Amino acid sequence: MKIHSVFTIICMITLALNATVACAQISNDTMAVQQIIDSEVAAWNAKDAQAYGSHFAPQGTFTNVLGMFFIGREAFTQKHAGVFKSIFRGTRLTNSTVSMKFLDADVVIVETLTTLSGFSPDGPAPGTALDGSGHLHTRLLQVLKRHGKEWQIEAYHNVDVKTGIPVKEN
Repeated sequence: MKIHSVFTIICMITLALNATVACAQISNDTMAVQQIIDSEVAAWNAKDAQAYGSHFAPQGTFTNVLGMFFIGREAFTQKHAGVFKSIFRGTRLTNSTVSMKFLDADVVIVETLTTLSGFSPDGPAPGTALDGSGHLHTRLLQVLKRHGKEWQIEAYHNVDVKTGIPVKEN
């Protein structure tokens, strides 16, 4: 066998092994990020603001469904503690991940389509509207960054889906 052919085979094997390792890493990261998204749902439904904010970065940014802007885990947790006791107190959250895009090995953008049900007479938030079934739909865009072995939410931007806009993904 010629040296050139052996070198080509070695290069192909090396590329295949590197691709396998990269795919396994992305798969593990995808699962870790999805676990954070799932834990948000569980924390919301338990009305546990501390758990809901547990993956929020210390200086992360937060834009709520009304367009109000806040900085930091403490503000994020406090705002959710307040709404869990008021306009969102009886609500139940479900969501589906629409998109998960890794910008590099340590940064991912996640968009979810959320549905809130079970509003009390105090809800929903002013300026938002429920659909015919009494549900509030939002699109939540989160940017997560890996810090060491931990993923943290660096940006959280929530917007309600306006009346007449379809919420089902194609």
